[in-house]
Amino acid sequence: MATIAPQRPQVRTSPTAYEAIKAHYEKNPGERPNHPHKWDVSRSDIYFEDTWQPIFKEMQDAGPLHYIPDSPYGPYWAVVGHKAIQHIEALPEAFSSSYEHGGITILDPLTQEEAEAAGNAARELPMFIAMDRPKHTGQRRTVAPKFTPSAMGDMEEEIRRRTGELLDTLPRGKTFDWVDKVSIELTTGMLAILFGFPWEDRRLLTFWSDWAGDTELASVRDLDSTRWEILQEMAGYFQTLWMERTQDEEPGNDLISMMIHSEAMNQMRPEEFMGNLVLLIVGGNDTTRNTMSGIIHSLDKFPDQRKLFEENPEMIPNAVQECLRYQTPLAHMRRTCTQDTEVFGQTIKEGDKVVLWYLGANREDTVFEDPHKLDITRDNARRHIAFGYGIHRCVGARLAELQLRVLLEEMHKRRMRVHVAGDVERVRANFVHGFRKLEVEITEF
Repeated sequence: MATIAPQRPQVRTSPTAYEAIKAHYEKNPGERPNHPHKWDVSRSDIYFEDTWQPIFKEMQDAGPLHYIPDSPYGPYWAVVGHKAIQHIEALPEAFSSSYEHGGITILDPLTQEEAEAAGNAARELPMFIAMDRPKHTGQRRTVAPKFTPSAMGDMEEEIRRRTGELLDTLPRGKTFDWVDKVSIELTTGMLAILFGFPWEDRRLLTFWSDWAGDTELASVRDLDSTRWEILQEMAGYFQTLWMERTQDEEPGNDLISMMIHSEAMNQMRPEEFMGNLVLLIVGGNDTTRNTMSGIIHSLDKFPDQRKLFEENPEMIPNAVQECLRYQTPLAHMRRTCTQDTEVFGQTIKEGDKVVLWYLGANREDTVFEDPHKLDITRDNARRHIAFGYGIHRCVGARLAELQLRVLLEEMHKRRMRVHVAGDVERVRANFVHGFRKLEVEITEF
């Protein structure tokens, strides 16, 4: 007797996270966060306006880490030195990533008291990047086989085919939004393949990623209920896919099937399932998507480097690393100190929030010469920490590198030169660092 697959639930597709936060502040302009400390780099306007570089330079000249006593996210240590970030990342017992201590972003989760005051339940989203060993190890090992070198070799042909087909559809002599037409489409399509996600619904992954990954939006208490409802809809949709996969006679090779057949993940609580979905969607979507846009913007900004790329395709692998350094698609990660620890002459107290600013460290001039210039010949480009460092280094780093390399190779094969030709709008956020709109026009070289 045939088994009937469960019906997938209806989910909303609007408003986007961007529309929701914009509408909120237009209605409540006085609620925008106040940042009294001159070195409080949690302020989203400096990333939206691309004016963050001098602030980090001033901080780095004064030392690798600084205590910020007052911010909308509470007091925190801002770690801006490349070496200091690596040092702290290498001490996961002293500097916890666990959601039980606060998680991985500068935004603290709601306490039970805060949630009750707002009329909500306290909500946590456990995910393996926000766990400490040993639980982190078991869950990471579940999905890691999907991102091994051999797995990348198996996927490259399909990634190349999809990338080439998309580039061939792009208009010539007409301005269009690279973010929407290329960056989102390629990364969302890749995520759909990894999850075995219904192709016709793949743009839901972008919608959910934006609602899950925006720390500024998550800090607006009036949007808590809407955000949580949308994430629950996401979980409901994926739960249906989970139920479908459990009926498969042979285990699939997608991430959901891998979770089902993993002892470390097949008994996850609903909140943990939701949290790991958020991790894989945001990690697989925002990072690569914003670097794909950053590549185009930076090559246009530095035409000498675009010329080098056009004349020397063998430089593409190093160009990928340099573009990751230059863009740094996630600006920060957060840790929480578990015991009084001295770091570079500063004593960090138990319970202190420690924010690792990858964005600043990847532009430190004592590590990278002329750091605010894109240089695809840079001999130490691989020293970037755009993927983090230590046990929490991005599990999908190889896939991101592959997608970016293939994009540049397929552009070069078609002799595509992409010019910025219209509006450029950056994401207003202190976590995701990227572009919301990038209007371009294609010519040939």
